[in-house]
Amino acid sequence: MVDVVVIGSYVQDLAFNTQIFPAPGETRIGAFRTGPGGKGFNQAVACNRLGVDTLFIGAVGDDIFAAGVRDFISSEGLKAKLQTCAEHPTGAASIVVNGDGQNLIVVALGANEHLSEGHVQNFVAEISTAKYLVCQVENKLSATKTAMAMAREAGVATIFNPAPINDGLTLDLIQHADILTPNETEFVFLMNKVLGQKIPDDFWLQDDAAIHAFCRQSNVPAVVLTLGDKGCFVSFDEDSEHARKSSDGPFYRVPATSVDVKDTTGAGDAFNGGLAAGLVKFPDNFRQAIQFANKAAGLSTTKPGTAPAMPTLNEME
Repeated sequence: MVDVVVIGSYVQDLAFNTQIFPAPGETRIGAFRTGPGGKGFNQAVACNRLGVDTLFIGAVGDDIFAAGVRDFISSEGLKAKLQTCAEHPTGAASIVVNGDGQNLIVVALGANEHLSEGHVQNFVAEISTAKYLVCQVENKLSATKTAMAMAREAGVATIFNPAPINDGLTLDLIQHADILTPNETEFVFLMNKVLGQKIPDDFWLQDDAAIHAFCRQSNVPAVVLTLGDKGCFVSFDEDSEHARKSSDGPFYRVPATSVDVKDTTGAGDAFNGGLAAGLVKFPDNFRQAIQFANKAAGLSTTKPGTAPAMPTLNEME
């Protein structure tokens, strides 16, 4: 048995640091590094490093990047069940980070797009006995839906991070979630393109009651909007267990952790992994779990990289 199962992507990060983003047609000198990443993998590493027993389920190719991730998994003490898709390359991402720590990313999903429903179904026992299932949309969506349906049938709560923006995202998939964790742009896409509910791109500038009303249109029991340095906005269905336990009412804000930012890449993944860990550690205090996740996200930005930058429990303490 494990506390958290993460179904998601593994992506090899190919990262370039340069003081200023190059303009179209321009070449700039920078520094290069490579390392393990991918939204699902980052979230699993974050959760595991925070002292919560975690299983990662994903897909890789049969190449040097796949060999590298297996070495990293072993060094982390992370449980993982990897499907090998020999005919497809391991996922890879080109990441450019500027002097302010902001980033531009292009990802080629490779083997992640071929994660099979059968591979996921092999681990029904682990999913059905976990406390939380964590999913994103950076791999084959039918496999994600299979895992979320298995969790729903077993009464296991699902944290669904609808990232990155994926045109294949459906209403059915969203409504398998118990906790939805989009950032600003993901929430606008979700509302406008998936739910057919038009909201302004700068919706977060409206008052909290209006933002709560937008969140409730998703019909997901809990929505956590991650708003970067503006912190988080939490919205509960007023009939949900979370709302009944909340002393803050059905919606509230939690400020971001103030840190010296070096690289924001992977901060959202640190938040989601930290949220899963926080909910395991503080099962009756959602606000405390959010504060824990915020701290994890903040600390992750103080170091370069994604999976290697996920904070440990000692660093959090």
